[in-house]
Amino acid sequence: MAGKLDDDKFDEMLGESLRRHSEPVPADFTERMLSQIEKAEQRRILARVVWQERLSLAGCVVFGILAAVGVAVFPGRIAGVLRGIAAGFAERGGAYIDGVSKSISIEAVRSEWQLYIIFALVLGFAAYCVLDMLVGERLRTA
Repeated sequence: MAGKLDDDKFDEMLGESLRRHSEPVPADFTERMLSQIEKAEQRRILARVVWQERLSLAGCVVFGILAAVGVAVFPGRIAGVLRGIAAGFAERGGAYIDGVSKSISIEAVRSEWQLYIIFALVLGFAAYCVLDMLVGERLRTA
């Protein structure tokens, strides 16, 4: 309701200003104004896309640096975890997915909880980026 009142007030002010205006309004005035509005909307969308790309690039760089630091600081631990993951896939194959809860012991989770938190954060960020890339615009406009 408030938007309708503002529109009516704007229309009234515009009509009054045009009546007082002594110069003729060009025939393509409305078309030019609409094209300017459309260009402004396109610039806003492009700026948001550029921001998302920069954020994704920054995330990749940060996670790459963190991975390099992790390998440099904890080479044995990282190599052991990756070797364990590879061995688990090689030994169990397709049954690995079915037996995940049985193959990960509570002691292993307790001793490596920081690493699992980092993996969960990376997975969450990746899922967010994919979701935002695929349906982000539809979610924002809904």
